[in-house]
Amino acid sequence: MAVPGLPSISLPFNDPVLIFAIAMVVFLTAPLLLEQFELPGIIAVLLVGVLIGPHTLGLLNRSNTIVLLGTVGLLYLMFVSGLEIDINDFLENPSRSAIFALITFSLPMVLGTISGVVILQFSVIAAILFASIFSSHTLLGYPIVEQLDIVKNNAVTTTISATILTDTVALLILTVIENLHSQSHIEILFWVEFTLKLAIFFVGVWIAVPRLGRWFFRNVDEESYFEFLFVMAVLFVTAYLANLAGAEPIIGAFLAGLTLNRLIPSTSTLQNRIDFVGNALFIPFFLLSTGMIVQPNLFLKGIQPWVIAGTILAIMLGTKLAAAWLTSRIYGFERPEWLTMFGLSTGQASAALAIAFIGTDLGLFTTATVNGVVLMILIAGIISPYLAERYGREVVAAEETKEYEPSEAPERILIPLTKYTDNTGTLLDLSILLHASESEEPIHALTVVEEKGQNLDIGKRYTTTNRSEADGADTHDQQAGGDQQTEGEVADAEQTLEKAEEHAVSAEIPIDTQTRVAENVVTGIVRAIKDNRITTVIMGWNNQRRFGHRLFGTTIDQLLDRTNEFILVANLAEPINTIERLVIVLPGRITTHPGLSQGVFMAKRLTEQLGVPSQYFIIDGGVEQYENLITSVEPEVPFELEAVNSWRAFRSETSDQFKEGDLAIALLPREGARGWESYLKRLPHHLASHGPDNVVVAYLPEEEQAYQRQFFQID
Repeated sequence: MAVPGLPSISLPFNDPVLIFAIAMVVFLTAPLLLEQFELPGIIAVLLVGVLIGPHTLGLLNRSNTIVLLGTVGLLYLMFVSGLEIDINDFLENPSRSAIFALITFSLPMVLGTISGVVILQFSVIAAILFASIFSSHTLLGYPIVEQLDIVKNNAVTTTISATILTDTVALLILTVIENLHSQSHIEILFWVEFTLKLAIFFVGVWIAVPRLGRWFFRNVDEESYFEFLFVMAVLFVTAYLANLAGAEPIIGAFLAGLTLNRLIPSTSTLQNRIDFVGNALFIPFFLLSTGMIVQPNLFLKGIQPWVIAGTILAIMLGTKLAAAWLTSRIYGFERPEWLTMFGLSTGQASAALAIAFIGTDLGLFTTATVNGVVLMILIAGIISPYLAERYGREVVAAEETKEYEPSEAPERILIPLTKYTDNTGTLLDLSILLHASESEEPIHALTVVEEKGQNLDIGKRYTTTNRSEADGADTHDQQAGGDQQTEGEVADAEQTLEKAEEHAVSAEIPIDTQTRVAENVVTGIVRAIKDNRITTVIMGWNNQRRFGHRLFGTTIDQLLDRTNEFILVANLAEPINTIERLVIVLPGRITTHPGLSQGVFMAKRLTEQLGVPSQYFIIDGGVEQYENLITSVEPEVPFELEAVNSWRAFRSETSDQFKEGDLAIALLPREGARGWESYLKRLPHHLASHGPDNVVVAYLPEEEQAYQRQFFQID
């Protein structure tokens, strides 16, 4: 009944504002409600899609807008999965993904084809196409493993990588059957053209996108949303190019993620924005759109859809479980890991539905087949996220037990800044990469103002003793002028810290900002280190000046003399995410230095976060002892070692040892400490003058920190 003064309401709703409002309410409330029953929230969006869709309550139609946003969500899901995969592990162990893909595709393919012919009475061609529906998989459980932060687990990486292989083969089978149906046979020209287009597409994207990305990130320093827009442009252009090449857009989306993988560190601000938009908007629309396909009423009209759905589920669950178990036997995955693989590989969505619809259009399937596939998608959409969360949590617990020992003191990072620091964002990006993702400790950003007058009440600070009033009126006037100058510098310092805080908060990294007034800058930094129990200090410097003159004149030299903590002196001329290789320089006589394990840990963490290769140069030392040390320190990343006979040889070969896009890291002891040699005093300046544009000189801590125990691998 219409209410006077209000517009009439009819179902389904067609007002775009109301449709979007309903979607937002669903995305907000449905997961929260289902999580009360300890079930993954993404299942709720799928089920609500069934409930409010055109085949149940009829509140919303699966309109072109819903289909568009659902397609975008699927592409976004595949893109993010490629973006967050452990690219080093992927490239180092491609056979692992290929073997799992072969097993998890071939087992359901063979049994599905036989069942299609024997049980469902399909023709051979129809049975092959039927089996391809559930031989591949869609990563419905991916948001779960991403939330649990186990995307880089070897088993998860294997499953994600296998997705693109299984989907490619399934869609290739669809393409071949479509051509067979229309032409009765496939000419050799079809295979030549198809292979050539795919090869050009893959090679072209793999070469062009990383180069374009590095150029963009190095040259565009406008507002950060331009970075996000660039990534989105790469995603959808690559997806469309895949379609032109005869492949499905999801393949292009996954490839776009792989090619941008090394340019977008997992803890970066840009990655945080990508995850936020996907998890809050695009991926829920994909789940909602998938749920709206289901037609519950059709399941009451006959037994055939149930037979088809039951056949698919029995074969799919049995063979996917067997595939995960067999792969675990080959590569030694633990029980929670291979069960997580099983959960991820059971998800089915639009790719399966697309094959079913096309098979119906070709006359190979009936409507009952489509209904059975839809029922299977709904059940798999519940099972897959549940298993991924259930066993993914066990993977998290196992990794925490295996990799780390409890530590008495957490890692704490301090960044001293001034208004003259022109690379604040880059220094913060470096600190964010080194900040442990599981740590709740904030990054500490500090500005120190040298006192020009009497004390100011602005919070934590250290000042000189108040002058006596007996100094007279002239002294009082000088103090007043000094106070005003100090107040102005404090205001400038606070503005600097506000910018740093905005940068860190956008990456969802906690940050603590402090402005201190002290008799000199070094005293302020030293006291901040003691008060906050800082373990690592990151400072900037300029290679165009004498070493130590980057932030506060000779501050760095004095700070090294007055502290024992780990101090990183960084000159980063390029954005940290554009680094293509880490080159770590090690003096040959510091193997017994108490802080060396922390230095190696820092270098390996950067290698892991950036996803780039690492090369170690050992100056006048043995390779074997360093190889054992580096291998024993977490995390596990590939590396190469090369011995250099002497400092003179290293100095003469520097231009040949480094190339554009390198980040040189020198791990050094303090002057006079264990492992010190006279040439090390010249090494930083030499690297700055003759090495790459990006240099970090890391002065090792002189006393072992309590938390350093966690750096070593625990068997």
